[in-house]
Amino acid sequence: MASDLGASMSMESGSCWTCGRELPPGAYGRTETCSGCDADTRCCRNCRFYDPGTPNDCREPQVEAVKDKEKGNFCELFKPGTPEATNAGSGRAAPEASDGKSAFDALFKKPE
Repeated sequence: MASDLGASMSMESGSCWTCGRELPPGAYGRTETCSGCDADTRCCRNCRFYDPGTPNDCREPQVEAVKDKEKGNFCELFKPGTPEATNAGSGRAAPEASDGKSAFDALFKKPE
C-alpha cells in the first residue's frame, strides 16, 4: 500500500499556482496543500499541462475531464508546473491586465 502512495506523489518540484511559493518534491499528494496559502497542490491549475482554451484545458489529449481545476484530483498525467507556465497556457507569461486596457484605449483614442 505504501508504494501506491509514493506513486501518486510527484518527485519534481514546482511552485504554487495561487501564491507562487516554491513547492518541494513530494508536496503534490492528492490531499496536500500549499503551506503558504492552503491551496490544493495536485490540481489542474498547478500542472504544467494546464492550458486554458484547449480541450479539457489540458495539453495532454488522453486526460480525463476534471470539472474543478482548482481542487485536488487523481490525474495520473499530473506534472508540477509554475504559475508562469500554467496560467497563460503553452508556457507563455500571462499579459498584465493593464496591457489589455492600454491597447483598448489606444484603439479608440481620439485624435488630438
